[in-house]
Amino acid sequence: MPAITRRSFLSAGSGIALAVLSGARAEAGVAGTAADGPSRPRIRTRDEWDAVAPKSKAIVLDTPPDRIVIHHTATANTTDLSLDAAYRLSRAIQRYHMRHNRWADIGEQLTVSRGGHIMEGRNRTLPAISRGGNVVGAQAAGHNRHTLGIETEGTYTAELPPPAQLASLTTLLAWLCSTYRLDPEVAIIGHRDLNKTACPGDRFYAYLPELRAGVARKLGRRRPPEDEPPDGEPPDPDETDDAPEDR
Repeated sequence: MPAITRRSFLSAGSGIALAVLSGARAEAGVAGTAADGPSRPRIRTRDEWDAVAPKSKAIVLDTPPDRIVIHHTATANTTDLSLDAAYRLSRAIQRYHMRHNRWADIGEQLTVSRGGHIMEGRNRTLPAISRGGNVVGAQAAGHNRHTLGIETEGTYTAELPPPAQLASLTTLLAWLCSTYRLDPEVAIIGHRDLNKTACPGDRFYAYLPELRAGVARKLGRRRPPEDEPPDGEPPDPDETDDAPEDR
């Protein structure tokens, strides 16, 4: 598995608005969704991809994220779309984050492989989501207490993720937006919207409006007018020591 590399470029922009927490949630390990929302997609747990034990347990927040941050791993665009390849990817990311970055665990909350396999990332993520909360990750420096990060395997500076990956990502985002009562037009952002980075790649970043629209369609929502004003003012982000280097 190639090393996970990071490449920094100047970019800016960030808009933050707090989401409203939905009502009662299911027990740990069971999806928490709006009554009429999409069900949880198949998410492979840390036990399934054989994660090593974290150096410390993730901090669990009772508050939901207000932004879902899309990343790319900046690794090779492999043609191996198998589940085994997806498991190897998660193990490779975790090794890199824990050994090279010296973090307590894998940084992101969720990962989507090029084959469309969805995997739990940071420890305690799925139980936290099932209760309408989140865990503090290490995927968006200065913004880890109010965001949830999704890694998409590959490098998308000049091409888009393959169809299976985009389909799984769209389904995952629809479930998360339903669970957290988030507006996909506002909540789904790219890593470069928060930090100085090229992530998630120029081609993929340009596709985000279409991704948001696809999620909105799954939720049965129409796309708002182009001139609709943004909702709310950005809060002061909480800092965390467990923050990533730029990619």
